[in-house]
Amino acid sequence: MLIPQDAKAYPIDCAILLCMAGGFPASAECSAAKAEVIRRITPWPVEPPLQLWRCPMGISAQDAALAGIVPLQLGPDGLTPEVRTYRDAMEIYHIRYWRFRDKEGDIMVEDSTQAGTYGRTGAFSWQRASFEEGPAWLAEAVGGKRVTRRVCIRDNDTGCLAHQTIGSVNRGQREITSLRGVAFRYRDHTGAYHHQFVRY
Repeated sequence: MLIPQDAKAYPIDCAILLCMAGGFPASAECSAAKAEVIRRITPWPVEPPLQLWRCPMGISAQDAALAGIVPLQLGPDGLTPEVRTYRDAMEIYHIRYWRFRDKEGDIMVEDSTQAGTYGRTGAFSWQRASFEEGPAWLAEAVGGKRVTRRVCIRDNDTGCLAHQTIGSVNRGQREITSLRGVAFRYRDHTGAYHHQFVRY
């Protein structure tokens, strides 16, 4: 006969995983989990929002057999495909972007944005990225817009005679803007995406 035992404290990363899968529903546990994610992505330093190595999810093959559970197919990161799907759907951008006019009135851009990613083994790292060239959701997250990029393909002494559209880029709310913060996007169990932008 099983005897009920008191619930023990849970690692916050287990709560982050479960609450993220549910879209951070309203509850004390999920509010605490979301607050921890925001604390982690608020500089300095920017930390990985989900640190699964702190969430003990493993079960030994012997214990699984005793419980009648088929052993799971774990990847090199020790995660099941379902858990890895949530982790890999996350996108993190540390945005440091300035669009300004120089002394001559020309528009200049400084963009030292970085993208955070999880590798095959679950290790988190930063790579060079770009706010302007980044995914469209970044513009929405910062309250900006996506604009068409055009280049002059034929000109003369009076100016450009013909333009060609070569794609779209992200912009802030105004033509001249400064953005500093961390944008974070995740997918819930329904496949819906959610994003958060934390300015600093």
